[in-house]
Amino acid sequence: MHPTIQKFHDLVLAHDHSGVPALMAKDVTFQPPTYWATWHGSDAVAAVLGHVNEVFTNFEYRRVMGADKDWALEFQCKVEGLDCVGVDLITLNEEGLMQTLEVVMRPYKTIGALRTAMSERVANDPSFLKHKSAIS
Repeated sequence: MHPTIQKFHDLVLAHDHSGVPALMAKDVTFQPPTYWATWHGSDAVAAVLGHVNEVFTNFEYRRVMGADKDWALEFQCKVEGLDCVGVDLITLNEEGLMQTLEVVMRPYKTIGALRTAMSERVANDPSFLKHKSAIS
């Protein structure tokens, strides 16, 4: 496994968000499963992922697939007590940093619960609001 992917995998499982920003390119893009938009920049993406790390419970990776620059990390977790299966789709840049991250999930009901939980969390986080301009 690529060292960046291994480190991301290990940090997520340890619920240790502190090292994740160092794994991302400064101009990383993130496409969340909750709506059709893209977050831009490592600070904004790190802020989003920090909140997600608090919303997901019983998180575990089921499979890691990939090679070179393209990786898929299949996971399962719970969101507000609802079961979820998803995949982190990651592309690394030439320096081995995360350039793109797209998360796909199912079922629909769980995605709705994630969106609600995330909206409530970020609405109460003044430091997060500065990143709203990073969405396109």
